[in-house]
Amino acid sequence: MDWFFLIEKILLISVILVLSLVVAMYATWGERKVAAWIQDRLGPNRAGPMGLLQPLADGGKLFFKEEIIPTSANRFMFVLGPSIAMVVACMTSAVIPWGGTLTIAGREVSLQVADVNIGILYIFAVVSMGVYGIMIGGWASNNKYSLLASVRAASQIISYELPMGLALIALLMTTGTLSLKTIVEQQINSGVYNAFIQPLGFLIFLICAFAECNRAPFDLPEAENELNGGYHLEYSSMKLGFFLFAEYINMFISSALMATLYWGGYGFPGMTSLASSLSPNLITIIGFLALFIKTLIFIFIFMWVRWTVPRFRYDQLMRLGWRVLIPLSLANMLITGAIELFRHHS
Repeated sequence: MDWFFLIEKILLISVILVLSLVVAMYATWGERKVAAWIQDRLGPNRAGPMGLLQPLADGGKLFFKEEIIPTSANRFMFVLGPSIAMVVACMTSAVIPWGGTLTIAGREVSLQVADVNIGILYIFAVVSMGVYGIMIGGWASNNKYSLLASVRAASQIISYELPMGLALIALLMTTGTLSLKTIVEQQINSGVYNAFIQPLGFLIFLICAFAECNRAPFDLPEAENELNGGYHLEYSSMKLGFFLFAEYINMFISSALMATLYWGGYGFPGMTSLASSLSPNLITIIGFLALFIKTLIFIFIFMWVRWTVPRFRYDQLMRLGWRVLIPLSLANMLITGAIELFRHHS
């Protein structure tokens, strides 16, 4: 057994997990700052310089709050719901290539936990499990408002997974692979990002990512002014924190995934020309920073949309998914198939 390989992977998993938690924690600060900027306010400014300690204060508040489990709730399922939501959110990052390879003590260390040839299928399988955490949490609370919100969430996620999958099928037709690392390398070698080859597919994927993450204008499962807080109405302390953290981790991973699939991942302009003058390790570090910047841009877009676009009604949300996005993704897939068929036989 290669113990060095095992230690490498454990360290990489730990770094990615810590990075996801830190980004999720400071995304709450960033969201308040973006909202304040849009609404011409200051935002958090008292807990540390520029309010940078506000996420720590919020985390401490959740950690020290009283733990309440309703007497009519199913205790095991009540705890299982937020646990599934948090674990599934963290599992998604396993197949994302966060960079090239680092040479450390003569060993090639890949900045990807698992380079499996069915990476996209793995992501879809894991993401589809997230709905179980929401459904179990809403049902186990034994509260009709929580149950209604969880049913909304399940139907919304299932509805928007279909056009997202169809948009990815069109992408797979052009790339010919399910491996995320291969998709990134193809974009780096060709110098053309998939967003320019599949603009409609990227737009559909972006809209569906908003719905999958329960972000505005698709935040119907929470809908505080309709359902008193949504599927986590009965939760408190860190169980509530897990649900809230899972949403921000999903937003971070979705942003990294869109950057990987459609915007070149860890590739950056001039990467191939700089490879001859800079060390491979430095190129890998710059590539990681490039992916991180692209991810932060998408996170900003998530926040920007939340504070500028009003929430859909539920019938509008379902109509958009079934009567607009699915026909568009089917048309995109058929057009892509026709172009690829013509290209291979010309």
